[in-house]
Amino acid sequence: MVSVSEVRNVDDEIVEAFARLIPQLSRSSPPPDQATLQAIADSEASTLLIARDDDDAGTILGSMTLAMFRIPTGLRAWIEDVVVDENARGKGVGRLLNERALEIARDAGAKTVDLTSRPSREAANRLYQRLGFVARETNVYRYSMAENSAGPTS
Repeated sequence: MVSVSEVRNVDDEIVEAFARLIPQLSRSSPPPDQATLQAIADSEASTLLIARDDDDAGTILGSMTLAMFRIPTGLRAWIEDVVVDENARGKGVGRLLNERALEIARDAGAKTVDLTSRPSREAANRLYQRLGFVARETNVYRYSMAENSAGPTS
């Protein structure tokens, strides 16, 4: 059985889990340290979720972050950095994480919940569609601070 919970206090187990999970999500981002994870857990703008295997000594199988923020048009929510351990994929872990995030966002009064997913993540994209997420016609732009260290150009 898998359970999903909010991270409140970051201990060595949480740090070690992220050291294992983040490389499965991104090869270019180093795993966060304890202080960074605790700052995320303490932030009013984010909810750090983990999924545990209750049948396997509570092993952490996956994580995600739900970010919520107020803008003039209402409370918005974004699901970010979803990762399920490669050994636990296909077992409903991602579904449970997403369902809990949607519940938290709904309870907080969010108007929408958005996320992005690379097209190559076919299983994840199928899951999002089954959960009711709809692809939007939009352009997603990214401004890289590292690549634009001199600032915006006119």
